[in-house]
Amino acid sequence: MTTTTTGSKPERDALSSTTVRVPSTPSLDVARVRADFPILGRTVNGRPLVYLDNAATTQCPDAVIDAMSDFYRCCNANVHRGVHTLSQEATEAYEGARAKVAHFLNADAKASIIFTRNTTESINLVAHAWGRRHLRNGDEILLSVIEHHSNLVPWQMLAQEVGCRLRFIDIDESGHLRLDQLDQVLTSRTRLVAISHVSNVLGTVNPIPTIACAARAVGAKVLVDGAQGVPHGPVDVQALDADFYAYSPHKALGPLGIGVLWVRRDILEEMDPFLGGGEMIRDVTLERSTWAPAPAKFEAGTPSVADAVGLGASIDYLESLGMDEIRQHEVRINAYLLERLRELPFLALYGPEDPSDRCGLVAFNDHQIHAHDLGTILDQHGIAIRAGHHCAKPLMRRLGVMATARASFYVYNDVDEVDTLVDALLAARKVFGLST
Repeated sequence: MTTTTTGSKPERDALSSTTVRVPSTPSLDVARVRADFPILGRTVNGRPLVYLDNAATTQCPDAVIDAMSDFYRCCNANVHRGVHTLSQEATEAYEGARAKVAHFLNADAKASIIFTRNTTESINLVAHAWGRRHLRNGDEILLSVIEHHSNLVPWQMLAQEVGCRLRFIDIDESGHLRLDQLDQVLTSRTRLVAISHVSNVLGTVNPIPTIACAARAVGAKVLVDGAQGVPHGPVDVQALDADFYAYSPHKALGPLGIGVLWVRRDILEEMDPFLGGGEMIRDVTLERSTWAPAPAKFEAGTPSVADAVGLGASIDYLESLGMDEIRQHEVRINAYLLERLRELPFLALYGPEDPSDRCGLVAFNDHQIHAHDLGTILDQHGIAIRAGHHCAKPLMRRLGVMATARASFYVYNDVDEVDTLVDALLAARKVFGLST
């Protein structure tokens, strides 16, 4: 699955549904963007930081850090429960963030946005609150071999509990899903299709509307793991024709500790609570309880209010840059990144060949240096990448490897950091006395 570039052929962008070409000029003022991220001014091991681990976690701009700090300095209070001014201000900020997320994703209603801790918890919420109520022995869930463990393990646990069966779509040698298998793996027993919007290893942008259309034909619901989708271009959950969409704001310039789950509004009442406690109830007696309407029904206890405020600020920041411009920026970096890495004969690259057919990441291996050793050496050059199985062990087995190195780019990275990465990969070969 070695990549090659294919020039600037127009491609249909599955994230934004717009035609994307490899831009000849920068679509973002990266120098101006970088000035908004204080952490990028530090050094690591005596070298300027080159942060290429964005698929794991992105950095926060000043706007997000300041918004969270201002909340704690000015209106820190619990939400929904107080009549005093601070509580009302905190509630307004918290619910204001929910409204921003709803607009950002083109959700069908503000009430269809549920705050969680991360994508993992969002998917577990669906497995618990919808899956346990609707799936039975003999039913089937369709997944793919590229899924992150977060969109695999919850369904394994549910299958073991209720007796349903897991089925899988394979990939071809370019890292695309085998859509020709859909007719075989989608059956009258399929109740749910759970698929990633973008692979966190291959970078492949999956054709969610096509998959959703096939799922609808057999009466199945569709869950999309959008952890790697939302950061990289416009996402319209209704246009995707999904029923559930989950993502982690910390991968899109937001804070750690908060997640988002969108649920199609007409499904919300078909779901049971995930957690029991305060805030999620309508009434409580000593013997029984009734539930508050969504989203409160799924948000028991005190929420991460400051993180929600930071999430709202991150959306404001992304929209100020423009999600279409972010997508074009990544395609431009992808083209240069793939071109430079193809110059290195000692590397194996994984994922789609076309730079407009993937998000801003590349997984690779040096044929003679283990990914963990490579990551350690790059760190000595101030370069942060990810090395390992990327919480996708089944995909590693499908690729025939134990691990890969992964460099992932975002709005504050530019092509000069691609050159720095290539120089460090060459230097790593010298450390081991290997030819370049």
